[in-house]
Amino acid sequence: MSRHLCLTRQCPGVVTRIEFVVRPLAGGQGLWSLLCAAGLDAAQPATLKAQGPFHGAAEAHAVLREIVSNLLRQGYRLVDGPAIWALHLQGELRRQNAGRGHPGGSWLRQPQP
Repeated sequence: MSRHLCLTRQCPGVVTRIEFVVRPLAGGQGLWSLLCAAGLDAAQPATLKAQGPFHGAAEAHAVLREIVSNLLRQGYRLVDGPAIWALHLQGELRRQNAGRGHPGGSWLRQPQP
């Protein structure tokens, strides 16, 4: 299964979009997170959510498959195309890593004189 999935559902005059991505968490412990952005298509996401940590990518993908299966039963359809909220999801991953004590970037620390 792809690490990134997008689903949409059309209602009269409104298209709802949900994007998912599965990413490893910082720290090298084999932990993964499932990130989700949802909102109206062609707009900023209204909601960003994260689930996990999961012990390995397979566990995160299993949860993603269950969520997608449920959404497909509710009328959502898989969409091919670029991720329009990839930066929002990357920001949420950075927040998850920061909350676990891992900075989002690599910094060189200068000793204090």
